[in-house]
Amino acid sequence: MLRPSPDSPISDASRRRVTRWLVGLPVRDVERDLVLETLARANGNRTASARVLGISVRTLRNKISEYSAHGISVPAPDRN
Repeated sequence: MLRPSPDSPISDASRRRVTRWLVGLPVRDVERDLVLETLARANGNRTASARVLGISVRTLRNKISEYSAHGISVPAPDRN
């Protein structure tokens, strides 16, 4: 399945369809999954991920530290 890149616009109707799947999930879980998926798509690039998420790199680093402290695997930066 071809998915739009983080820079591609998504229609309001598509966004609502996706949101319906998320109803009932804790916001912290949805946020964590969004952060981790964004990092994975950006090959672990913290600056690019923070920009896509609309948060500061410092906030992203804090979230990564929190996830790591709870044993959650975080995509490492691609050093190539």
